[in-house]
Amino acid sequence: MPEFVIGEHDFLLDGRPLQIISGALHYFRVHPDLWADRIDKARRMGLNTIETYIAWNAHAPEPGEFDLTGGLDLDRFLRLIAEAGMHAIVRPGPYICAEWDNGGLPTWLLRDPELRVRQNEPRYLAAVRSYLEKVYEVVVPHQVDRGGPVLLVQVENEYGAFGDDKLYLASLTQYTRAAGITVPLTTVDQPLPGMLEAGSIDGVLHRTASFGSKSTERLATLRAHQPTGPLMCSEFWDGWFDHWGAHHHTTTVEQSAADLDALLAAGASVNLYMFHGGTNFGLTNGANDKGVYQALITSYDYDAPLDEAGDPTPKYHAFREVIARYAKVPDSVPPPARAAPTPVATLRDPVRLLESPERWGTWRTHERPPTFDELTPTPRLALLSKEIEGGEPGVLTFGEIRDRATVFFDGEHVGTLLREHQDRAVRLPRARGELVVLVEDQGRVNYGPRIGEAKGVIGGAFLHGEPLLGWEVLPIDLDAVPELRSGATEVLGGPVAGPAVVRGEFELDEPADLFLDTAGWGKGMVWINGFALGRYWRRGPQRTLYVPRPVVRAGVNEIAVLELDIMLEPGARFVPRPLLGHTEA
Repeated sequence: MPEFVIGEHDFLLDGRPLQIISGALHYFRVHPDLWADRIDKARRMGLNTIETYIAWNAHAPEPGEFDLTGGLDLDRFLRLIAEAGMHAIVRPGPYICAEWDNGGLPTWLLRDPELRVRQNEPRYLAAVRSYLEKVYEVVVPHQVDRGGPVLLVQVENEYGAFGDDKLYLASLTQYTRAAGITVPLTTVDQPLPGMLEAGSIDGVLHRTASFGSKSTERLATLRAHQPTGPLMCSEFWDGWFDHWGAHHHTTTVEQSAADLDALLAAGASVNLYMFHGGTNFGLTNGANDKGVYQALITSYDYDAPLDEAGDPTPKYHAFREVIARYAKVPDSVPPPARAAPTPVATLRDPVRLLESPERWGTWRTHERPPTFDELTPTPRLALLSKEIEGGEPGVLTFGEIRDRATVFFDGEHVGTLLREHQDRAVRLPRARGELVVLVEDQGRVNYGPRIGEAKGVIGGAFLHGEPLLGWEVLPIDLDAVPELRSGATEVLGGPVAGPAVVRGEFELDEPADLFLDTAGWGKGMVWINGFALGRYWRRGPQRTLYVPRPVVRAGVNEIAVLELDIMLEPGARFVPRPLLGHTEA
């Protein structure tokens, strides 16, 4: 069997130096029927390796579950990499960041108030060990020394930016080796001395760095803290991610190509982050909070060499040209993008949440507004209802809203509270009436000390300064939402006020990638043929949602839209190209 080791200066495969030229491709952000296509396009750009994170919360949404089917079939993904003649790097965390909801950590961990994540805490370590054992049951047979593609396994992720618990890192290393991982183990940190020292263990875990510019300078910093062995930038940031309400980030092709050239010329190995970003389908986007909460958009295009729809960009061709100076690249290149079909659909037959909430879930009684984390399963959207009786009109106040609350009184919208604005209060128009609050989790923080924080209403609700007690709470079953039907035919002649589900049909001659234009809508989610595309929001920058070709079919296709705000144009239209919003330039 092949032997892969860390040498004095190089990675050595069967005794010969190997410069790893890798690209990040997250299987959980790409439709599984498109994995082979994306892997092949990586090979044709000149890459010899595919890197992926593993998202714990995707595989284990509840305790005792571990899903390895469909889009989570890690075994199939690794087999496809091997069939393409490529190597693989696996990064199972348990924390991955990745602009992914909660950094990949399952929300159910935090139901135990004593549990502490990312440290040498017994209950957390027990859960992590169980998770890693399940992951490594899949990965172990795919290691290079068993004839498979996996060259490296990473322990934790940018841990030096979070903590310095060496016992924690040692425990993860022990679990990894005990589970049968024999290939070299690595860590990654930003090239700052404190982070590089805190995030690894000398002589046990091989240090690599993450950066997107100043390659020569940052490799020198890495070398000072990893004096022997190969240098590697295992996250070469060739683009960036986007937040709702901000601009679409891009990096210049010329500068990114020059920095990649400097890395390869220095003999360093590299992993492009990202080669192909993909999509935060469903409700999987993360968020950042460095004083202001900012949720990530649905697209994870990342301005990567291969765009969200899997088409080559100018950066793809520039990187391929750079790689060709250092390694052999295949002769053929992928074809350019083609204009997508542009069907239209009339949306109709609304099912209004406030008219029939019992169709959307099951009411539960709580003395105080519960956090989402106190509910099982943990919802992303919930209704809270209470009758207000007597007294004077007053101000409704919450301890904190995470992340958005729409307040209705006797069915009338009286205000929307946004976490990023630090909104906490709204005036009620009357002394008596039915108070209904729709609360939305817009994505859990994936980086920094706020990882694992609770969602929903935090710290209770108050009227006239007194606690409001005795609530009915309805967690909304979003999996069932696209199947809600009105039972009547109602043509929409104008704008639609949410929360409501509307639906329609469109026809295609044959399956194709599509780009759904949401410009005339407010805020919500979309399903096509039952597949959850993700969130839209008129504040941008993202204006189109990517629809993968395998999701649609020749003939009639169904679209369902959950509008939470106001849909100005009750119709669905598709456009030829993605529209990801304005840039800084």
